[in-house]
Amino acid sequence: MLFSLDTMGLFIMTSVVLGLAPGPDNIFILTQSALTGRKTGLVVTLGLCTGILVHTVLVAVGVSVIFRTSEIAFTLLKLAGASYLAYLAWQAFRSKASSLDEKDASAPKLKMHRLYMRGIIMNVTNPKVAIFFLAFLPQFADPAHGSMTLQLLLLGFIFDIVTLFVFALIALGAGYLGDWLRKRRFAQRMINYIAGTIFLALAVRLVTTKFANS
Repeated sequence: MLFSLDTMGLFIMTSVVLGLAPGPDNIFILTQSALTGRKTGLVVTLGLCTGILVHTVLVAVGVSVIFRTSEIAFTLLKLAGASYLAYLAWQAFRSKASSLDEKDASAPKLKMHRLYMRGIIMNVTNPKVAIFFLAFLPQFADPAHGSMTLQLLLLGFIFDIVTLFVFALIALGAGYLGDWLRKRRFAQRMINYIAGTIFLALAVRLVTTKFANS
């Protein structure tokens, strides 16, 4: 068994919270859906989640090599990832409620295939996504349970499915959710606090992770 039920439960719960945490992707989906229709939001969601798969493959191949070969590279990656997660936690804790006004939907109306490609490009060209995956996915994989590449690919795929589900719900409920968040900015802050706590806990967990061959 590649993953224990506890590990998988924690991973899915964390993925849901991270999908809900206000950020450029879900804010873009929310505003586009609210202003131009749910179909638009769903198409952008598919594009973004396709981009996640690209990052998953790149991270799975690269990280699996590092886990097997170099303790120095592993330690540097671990410290860099933990530092980045701590930075994300700091940003989340100090983040103010995001604006959900019409000006946030900066993109003009596009055809569906262009919206889909825009979602892919937004995700694939964002280096923060690659760095986040490098810091996030390896914490839930264990070399003792088999191929790291396979584990990371599965984790990335599961994260993608969870993100697709969360973003699709945001797109479908955009009208109601947008109004609700505009009136209740404390809800955005609370999600940010939860996300910040998770980022901080993951940073600590990453620092204490041992090299696979030690």
